[in-house]
Amino acid sequence: MKIKAIELRKDGFMTEGFAFGGEEGYLSFDNKRRYRSSLQNYLIDTGEEVILIDTGFPKSTPVTIPDNNTMIYPGYYVGEYVEQLEKLGYRKSDVTKIILTHKHLDHSGCLKDFPNAKIYVSEEESMSEELKDLENLVIVKFLSGPYKNFPQSEKICDNIYMIRAKGHTNGNSLVILEDKDLYYMFQGDITYTDEALYLNKLSIVFEDIVEARITLDRVREFVSNNKTIYLSTHTPLGIENLENKKIIDLDNMLDPIPVKDVVVKKASGKYICQICGFVYDPMEGMLEKGIAKGTPFEALPDDFKCPKCGADKSKFSRG
Repeated sequence: MKIKAIELRKDGFMTEGFAFGGEEGYLSFDNKRRYRSSLQNYLIDTGEEVILIDTGFPKSTPVTIPDNNTMIYPGYYVGEYVEQLEKLGYRKSDVTKIILTHKHLDHSGCLKDFPNAKIYVSEEESMSEELKDLENLVIVKFLSGPYKNFPQSEKICDNIYMIRAKGHTNGNSLVILEDKDLYYMFQGDITYTDEALYLNKLSIVFEDIVEARITLDRVREFVSNNKTIYLSTHTPLGIENLENKKIIDLDNMLDPIPVKDVVVKKASGKYICQICGFVYDPMEGMLEKGIAKGTPFEALPDDFKCPKCGADKSKFSRG
């Protein structure tokens, strides 16, 4: 059994309010305080199958150009998803299964590159715009019964379980891999940084705050009672936990490592939703929304919303 991180962006940051402000509010925190951010997904090589957990941004998604209003900057570009997969020694044709934690584009962006793999996804997420036209979806209805303290699960294959974990999105899931007495928990965005897990804080990104709280409580209960390696998408702690086989101990949070200086590159002229990764290209406009080609982002109406996740205009950053 091999578990590998597929590294896509690195050396970014997120503000404290973004990571912790789901219940108290973004402005209740010191947003000059930043935590490290990155973007990676994961691969499980069972020896018989290659299974992906999420598939990164779509190809050629522009990198955010951070400024003082940026809530989360995933870091500078390391490589596109398939390119990074190949660097790890795997071809697209090797992949047999993909388990999708949720619909957002930084998790579902390259699904179309794997037409021969079975994509396991909750019923709610399967109906999203991001997943339309995919013919290789396997709808998970969580019929395997409870898993530990989680009420609903689906056994995907030996030792790998998909767990219903609503809140961040209405169809959100997490994945648990059993390895003897260890449990690897692959969680998309239940927390954006491990410090939020230790401090029991929800991020500002959710579709159902009540369910998000229930899910985080269950995750904290699970890691308190089981030797868990916590594998996140948006913090380098995910990679570090994997490399060091770091067991979560909620009573002993390590001091956060300072954020590195941000590497800023030339802007593309496009704008990226910080919540779901949708890209607004002024050159293309949005004809289906009545926005003509050549319309600057600044000229969009104040009530403009992200067509993917509904985030308001303030949640977009230059790319």
